[in-house]
Amino acid sequence: MEISDQHKVALVTGGSSGIGYEIARELARRKYNLILVSNQDQQLTESCALITSTYQVTTWPVLMDLTLAESPIKLYEWCQNEKIEVEVLVNNAGMFFFGEVVETDLIKVQAIISLHTATPVALCTLFGKAMKKRRSGHILNISSIAADLPYPGIVLYSSTKRFLKSFSRALRTEMLDYQVNVTCVTPGAVSTNLYDLDESKRKLALKLGIMIHPEKLAPRIVQTMFRRKSLVIPGFLNRIFMPLLLLIPHGIIAFIRRHSKFLPLEKP
Repeated sequence: MEISDQHKVALVTGGSSGIGYEIARELARRKYNLILVSNQDQQLTESCALITSTYQVTTWPVLMDLTLAESPIKLYEWCQNEKIEVEVLVNNAGMFFFGEVVETDLIKVQAIISLHTATPVALCTLFGKAMKKRRSGHILNISSIAADLPYPGIVLYSSTKRFLKSFSRALRTEMLDYQVNVTCVTPGAVSTNLYDLDESKRKLALKLGIMIHPEKLAPRIVQTMFRRKSLVIPGFLNRIFMPLLLLIPHGIIAFIRRHSKFLPLEKP
């Protein structure tokens, strides 16, 4: 496939579905060529083909498990070998599960820690160094509103997303004087396959405004990134209720945990 020289390149992890796919489409509308990285083989191929045919940009599907320690280096070396210069790096790949940490399989524990912390840090380091040298580029890290909610059942998800949010803020300060922008996004619940919700609960969450469609979220995320903003908190309700949630004493959280059916205590 012939590459259009005037088009810059964006790399999106987790780009075959959900928020990543919609961000990729939004970048394609702006005539960015795209590297989409995912472990979803068929979906990745189909997503790339659809974006290419719709927006007439070049896409590269890269099938890769980003929970593996060697994956960031392999991905960077692939770009080097292909002589591809990445102007926009989107660290979007993520995973979610609900349950007690001590009852979680250790392999799954290590996978979420790697995917939300080690992998984006490595990619920011590798591609960020090239951006610093060029004095141009954008890094977009997708954290979560859960980063500020250390609640039972989402301990690993919230704490790793908290790390990514903090890392993004500090990296932004380091990169500002090199004309490299770092933006962090902390969305609430998004209607994707990340959450194991049945259709009726999904529809109710969307109706109540608790959840948002990714295709509505992506344009704002990309626009804010190109405006070089530091943090995006999508959703009117999120911006209103987050300060209130932070005021809830942890004793009340513990009480809800003991008496709700969301995460029932195991009997001895």
